Parts: sequence; structure tokens; C-alpha cells
Amino acid sequence: MKWWNAWRGERHPFPAEAWAEGQARVPLLMALPEDDARRLGERAWAFLRRKRLSLFDDELFDLPARLALVAQACLMTLYWSESDAREAFANVHEILVLPEAFRRKVEEMDEAGVVHEYEDERVGETWHQGPIVLALSDIQQSGDWGGFNVVIHEFAHKLDMGNSLDADGFPSLPRDIDPRDWHRVFTDVWNDLQGHLERGEATPIDDYAATHPGECFAVCCETFFTAPDVLNAAYPELYALLARYFRQEPLTRYPPH
Repeated sequence: MKWWNAWRGERHPFPAEAWAEGQARVPLLMALPEDDARRLGERAWAFLRRKRLSLFDDELFDLPARLALVAQACLMTLYWSESDAREAFANVHEILVLPEAFRRKVEEMDEAGVVHEYEDERVGETWHQGPIVLALSDIQQSGDWGGFNVVIHEFAHKLDMGNSLDADGFPSLPRDIDPRDWHRVFTDVWNDLQGHLERGEATPIDDYAATHPGECFAVCCETFFTAPDVLNAAYPELYALLARYFRQEPLTRYPPH
């Protein structure tokens, strides 16, 4: 296959044809202006060569599919400088793709200090210096404007862990964002989500955001990129904060409905 030959080539030429096909498979990527899409493709190609992509079946992922997968992560840092974008995911060493959601035994301590053990089904998982684990079934449901994207969600955790060993909802911030503003805005969102749940009301965004501050950040990033209208309508101050953080506004490329 000519794309595979390009992948293996010593000079690693940018596979423009493979990128065009991969981009065409993902509505989020198709919405980008031409110049930005080209830059994203080149960053995705460089990212793919630097990181390990471990697949349970290589035949299911041609080069366009691989580029489309990592490009959804690179979309988050597309408008950052090259050095900042590389540094943001320096803690990503491997992306492991499994066929289906997987189960893990979880131990959690409640407010009374009692430890509870249970099995939890997960579609993705991230560790500080470990791999990002994704389920193929959920990768296939990602990439559109429906508010769900397991790739962005798990890579948001890696951004969050860039300055700590755990995802706490407080990633490294650029100089133009005051940490006090970040804390205040996310605290307001967190409190509003908890209030909805206490009243038995549906939350404005996925209620998984109310389970942990790190999940709040990841869900908000996921929603920012894949349902910006929903996030802006529910939490306009948060949308504006994330637009400053990511240096982009998905609403400007959001397709009309």
C-alpha cells in the first residue's frame, strides 16, 4: 500500500492523500479551514511517528484511520505553538486501542472512610506516565458534533496531568489566564452540576462531569469541541475561558442545525 510505504519511508513525507481521506471521515476535522486542516494533518503525522499506537488488529486501521484518530487529539493544541503543543502531550507515550469497553476493579473510599470495591466498565482510561487506553467501539462513535468524543476526553486528562500526578481539573495555564479565574469558573460549574443532581434535575452537560473535578474538566473539553453550542448556552463564561485556553472557538465552525 502506498500510504504504508510513505509511513515506512526514511524521510517520512507527509501523506497528503491519506490525510485527506482520514479527514473526510471525521466531521470535526472537515469543519476546519483549509490552511488549518493542512497544519493539523502535518502535526498529526508528526505525532503518529513520535508515539506508539498499539492496535489489537492492524488491519482495521489503515493510515487514514490512524491519522484521523490522533488528529482529534492534536486538534486540542492546534492553535498553540509547535513547542507548546509537543510539550502538552510529552507524557503520552502509547495509545492502546482495545476492541470493546473494558472492566476494571475499582477501590474508592467514601466520606466515612469506608473502602468500597466494584467493577467499572470503561470506554477509556489514562495514567500519568502510562498509556491512553481507548475502545474501538467508542472511537467509532467519536468525531462528530454529538457531544461525545472519547479521544478528546482521554487526552484532556493528559493535559490535566501535565503539572501533577493526577487529573484534578487544573492543568498548566498560559500566562494570560489567571488561576483564580480558572478556579472560580470551574467551581461555579461544579456547584451548578451538583445542584442539578441534588434537585433530581437533568444536568446541562453529561452528568459524568459531576463525579470528579478531573472528569469535569475532561467532559467540558469534550463538550467544548463537539457540542460548543450546548456548552456556550449552559455555561458561557466557561466556554469563553476554554476558548482562551485552547485559543480557538469551535462555535465559529459549528455546522448549522
